[in-house]
Amino acid sequence: MTPPRRADLPLLPTTVVGSWPVPEWLERLKTDRFRNRVSGTQLAEVHDCAVTAAIKDQELAGLDIVSDGELRRDNDVDYLLSRIPGIELPVTTKDFYYDYYDTRVASSPRPSPTDPGLGLDDDLDFARARTDRPIKFSFTGPFSLARRVVDDVHGEPADLVRAIAHVLAEAAAALGDAGVDLLQIDEPFLAGCPEQVGLAVEAVNIITRDVEVPWALHVCYGNRYARPLWEGHYDFLFPAVLDARVDQLVLEFARKGDEDLPIIERSGWDRSIGLGVIDVKSTTVETPELVEARIRRALDLVPPDKLMINPDCGLRNLPIPVATAKLRAMVDGAARVRADLACAAAEHTSPETNGHISSAAVLPDATRGDGATHPLRPDPAAVPGGPG
Repeated sequence: MTPPRRADLPLLPTTVVGSWPVPEWLERLKTDRFRNRVSGTQLAEVHDCAVTAAIKDQELAGLDIVSDGELRRDNDVDYLLSRIPGIELPVTTKDFYYDYYDTRVASSPRPSPTDPGLGLDDDLDFARARTDRPIKFSFTGPFSLARRVVDDVHGEPADLVRAIAHVLAEAAAALGDAGVDLLQIDEPFLAGCPEQVGLAVEAVNIITRDVEVPWALHVCYGNRYARPLWEGHYDFLFPAVLDARVDQLVLEFARKGDEDLPIIERSGWDRSIGLGVIDVKSTTVETPELVEARIRRALDLVPPDKLMINPDCGLRNLPIPVATAKLRAMVDGAARVRADLACAAAEHTSPETNGHISSAAVLPDATRGDGATHPLRPDPAAVPGGPG
């Protein structure tokens, strides 16, 4: 396997969760495709342009780690389910591209012998050719995918989750071979089934077990049409998530506030946190000062070398001008905190680091839930403010 690309990142690196705004004209073209009014080739060409523009917008906003915006996907579920052998789509047309298919299990899902990457590695290759910045690549996890499938094949619902996990493990291996910088599993439906967090973690570990790249797990409270599907607190994740073979939890705090931050600390999470500081369910643009305040509150509980700065969730439902303005505020707010930290830690920073750290340093310098040290474990002496 080709190891993940090592990239120099600033302290408190900024990124997105995954999705990028879908403009109205692209929504119309996508819907026309699912109504058989536009060919797949035509839509693919449009997607190429849209992804290229989204990457450039993220670069112009100043993000340290970018994504392809998930713009080729119709929604968070169907793009994957439609590619998994064993999942059947009785009807492949839709009234609106964002609608969910009615899917069912025809036979137990299995990795594709001809395309184990499910085409996701092609999506990554396209993005990689259009930026020299690190790329985060995300996909919906097996627990959430299984919630959208009628299953009359498996005796136990958990067996479908595990079967999908094995398919996604093959896809993740292909993404690792393609040189992905950071892989993220999204479980948007998990908050609605908190009693099944153990199963979700088991499935996550099937995916990540043999794919030695930096891994993140994103858990939110839903973002369908910019509305939360559930409410609650992140205490339901613990202690089960401590066993997850992931390096980072990506969580929402901007909309919900910071009261869950102490939950993370007292529950023993010693790895990285993707800190949600931008409310994606509001069109109000945060100020850099507000972002700065949200980061500083988190720093009371989480060391700076274990924080990555991101929105609460995907940006799909926001207008592009609003999304880019929010990201610029996020970048500016992170820069303010970073500058103060650099001044405070100047006496501990060697000339060679120039105030930067390896991309590995926002991943844990501890062990994963299985006790294995992450292969990108940073040298503590290279972390501003660290030993030495």
